[in-house]
Amino acid sequence: MFRLLVEAGPAGRMPGEIAEALSLPGATLSFHLKELSAVGLIQGEQRGRCICYRADFDAMNGLIEFLTRNCCGGAGAAACLPVACAPAAAPRRARR
Repeated sequence: MFRLLVEAGPAGRMPGEIAEALSLPGATLSFHLKELSAVGLIQGEQRGRCICYRADFDAMNGLIEFLTRNCCGGAGAAACLPVACAPAAAPRRARR
């Protein structure tokens, strides 16, 4: 969903367009739009009776910068390969 909004650029997309493009039911779409908006990655703008959603590129770039600097140790994207960032295995509980 976020990628779709990034690809749409500053013009953004209406909820109906997003739902159709991603084959999402309205409730699922609404939930994810609300969450992305709450963390500041997207913005909604009232256009008539609808809200047009668009990616907040400043917030996105800030997040990418933070993740690159803090999670990759400044080594760039190569240090952030899935293997390097894989979560530690959770300890298994002994069976009784």
